[in-house]
Amino acid sequence: MSQVQMVEVQSGLSSKIVACMSYLGILALIPLVLNRDDDYVRFHARQGIVIWMWEVLAVYALVLPGGRLFFSVSSFLCFALSVVGVVSVLLGRAWKFPVVGKWAESI
Repeated sequence: MSQVQMVEVQSGLSSKIVACMSYLGILALIPLVLNRDDDYVRFHARQGIVIWMWEVLAVYALVLPGGRLFFSVSSFLCFALSVVGVVSVLLGRAWKFPVVGKWAESI
């Protein structure tokens, strides 16, 4: 079982707004490109990109047999992670998601 990491971060309102975009699908690329120097925004943008790539993979899985089940489960999980990510940003925290966070570190 992976350990959940949560860190409180002091960030400005503009950083929070840009970091919230990280969990809105392809819009996760904007914070990564525009706020490359802000560690808080970059952390959330990386996690958002991994979630977005997972969503794209789930859409492509629809053409495979049994892909509907994978798509349904993935859609629910990606939506839930996105909501948790936005709440984390609004609370000023950097919560590393158990699996997604590990993949996000490699970006």
